[in-house]
Amino acid sequence: MDIAIVGAGAATVALLDTLATTAAGPTAITVFEPSPQLWRGRPYGPDLDTVLVNSPPALMSIRHADFGHYSAWLGGRGAAHLDQLLGQPLVPRALYGGYLEHTAEAALATLRERGVAVRVVARRVTAIARSGERLTLRTDDGQGHEADRVTLCVGGGPPQDHYGLGRAAGFVADPYPLARTLDRIPARSSVAVIGSGLTAVDVVVSLAAHGHTGPITLVSRTGLLPHVWQRPLDRRPRQVTADRVAALHRENGTVTLDDLVRLLRSELAEAGEDFDDLVTDLLAAESEPPIERLRRQLATVDDPALGRRVLQETAHTVGPLVWRLLPETDRVRLWRRSRLASSLVSPMVPVNAAILLRLLDGGQLGVTAGIREIRAAQGSFRLHSDAGTSSADVVVNAVNPAPHAVPRAAEPLVASLLAGGLATPHPAGGLVPADPRLAVVGDFAGGGPFITSGIPGVAAQAARAARTAFTVPVA
Repeated sequence: MDIAIVGAGAATVALLDTLATTAAGPTAITVFEPSPQLWRGRPYGPDLDTVLVNSPPALMSIRHADFGHYSAWLGGRGAAHLDQLLGQPLVPRALYGGYLEHTAEAALATLRERGVAVRVVARRVTAIARSGERLTLRTDDGQGHEADRVTLCVGGGPPQDHYGLGRAAGFVADPYPLARTLDRIPARSSVAVIGSGLTAVDVVVSLAAHGHTGPITLVSRTGLLPHVWQRPLDRRPRQVTADRVAALHRENGTVTLDDLVRLLRSELAEAGEDFDDLVTDLLAAESEPPIERLRRQLATVDDPALGRRVLQETAHTVGPLVWRLLPETDRVRLWRRSRLASSLVSPMVPVNAAILLRLLDGGQLGVTAGIREIRAAQGSFRLHSDAGTSSADVVVNAVNPAPHAVPRAAEPLVASLLAGGLATPHPAGGLVPADPRLAVVGDFAGGGPFITSGIPGVAAQAARAARTAFTVPVA
């Protein structure tokens, strides 16, 4: 069986690692990626050392269900990057990219030793079509390549320009890589950062490390900052697991939000904790002043309570499965709290939280909620919010891409899949394969949750795609 993989980022690394560590395997693998930066994707390329991996090592393993795989690779290198508050190494993302490269190259070597023909084609795939019993991939040089199975690992879409600032002077549409972006921002300029999530945190922390002295303001609709990671505990969830969710689905034919609440209540009760107390604390984030909540969360990094830890882990490991099983009414209930959910399950690391708190206390950093409009005007920007009107010299767009958005470079490919009936668009975004020979891994997979996939979720999807490739008969 010949497998073609479109894209060469973290999802592809997870897929190759799974194929290399399972007994059944393909006879040939072709990876299509036009960028010379293989295996890292957009997030883990070269950048400033202040752009850190945002999760503890146990949640950054690209090998599905092997929580120690990344830590083993990191070894002694982690000592130089220890977050004292978290008690865990948090390395620059570029260093994590080295782990992805190592894992991919090791997988390719193993596959080649087993006689699998492996090649990387440095071209962009522009179309895929049926060709008898196989699929034909057309690349941007006009060449055709046939395969029995195709997996799309094309990454996420571009950041959204919510305020239509386009090419306005002083507007940074995409902040990454920050090593390039910050050199264009004058040190004394006033900077408005659109968004208050992890990308915004990266921008603020890197500006501070770069010696920026001008005022910085996070502007967003909610003003809600990410939660702060707590020290990991040596305990995996026992009730909120994929096996328990699958069992509920087999028994009842569905899985509801109430079912999940019961599992979480049981999980917390085993540890002597109360589910209702957890909910009260989470909902308080929507009204509590950001600086006070940040201060309180930093003070409780060592708190042994399990609630947030369980939600943060299972949102990425079990969440994609759960989302597809929930009734639409329950999905709507969760979507209404999407910003809160994102701030919870994509927390910031304590070292960055401490920098934000220092900047907030010192008055250099501010948070403005209720932003309604931003306009470019005579070389600067006017910002209109519920609190009134303000100005900025520079605006940095730190808004995350919409869930399941189509990457610009993949638009011709997607159009061909839709036109040929190989896939259909999901109502909530993303692509749903209509042919069993096609799979999609990552945020571009239609029908997934609104939360951006973390490494555990991507690894789980890749493992499922690898298993499915050998259980569906070739046409």
